[in-house]
Amino acid sequence: MMTALATGVLLGLFCGLAPGPLLALVLAQTLRHGPREGCKIALTPLVTDAPIIALALVLAAKLAQLRPLLGIVSIAGGAFVLYLAWDGFRPVRVAAAAPVERPRSWFKGILTNLLNPHPWLFWLTVGAATLAKAMAQSGVAAAAFLCGFYLLLVGSKVLVVLLAARSRDLLAGRPYRVVMRVLAVLLAFFAFLLFREGWKHLAGT
Repeated sequence: MMTALATGVLLGLFCGLAPGPLLALVLAQTLRHGPREGCKIALTPLVTDAPIIALALVLAAKLAQLRPLLGIVSIAGGAFVLYLAWDGFRPVRVAAAAPVERPRSWFKGILTNLLNPHPWLFWLTVGAATLAKAMAQSGVAAAAFLCGFYLLLVGSKVLVVLLAARSRDLLAGRPYRVVMRVLAVLLAFFAFLLFREGWKHLAGT
């Protein structure tokens, strides 16, 4: 059980802090709307990953046949992340009479994670194999792996939210706009990577 827990903790910390569309969105949403909305983004894997894990356990042995599907998911994810990047370039209205923008954090986070091929690739490969091994030992070991993984996956992103929120209080005017646009460029870069990854899957290379 302790081995499964330690494996989950290490993998969760790595996945939680690894650069990617969801982490960039966590930062952007925190700076634009505050830590509460950033935490919503951080929590979305708890909503989206259950069906991914279930499918991964069933389809892990057929990974080679899923390349076209992963390609389509990658390209769709790239398009949505590119939209998020464009959203980050829009000027932030701070006038009192300006309408309040709806954060839509749950929608953005859930759709980003579902269209991000990285959770699918993780659970179809390393995640499914590790979980299956833990299940073969005992249900407690499998639960320990999942608890350790998601505690660190979500917890590390929440920590990023808190750090970003502290920095947000120091930002005003031009520095704030610069940070938001840097994050938008970062999201656009991840969109390019998703497009490239999708093309590779569809091309079979």
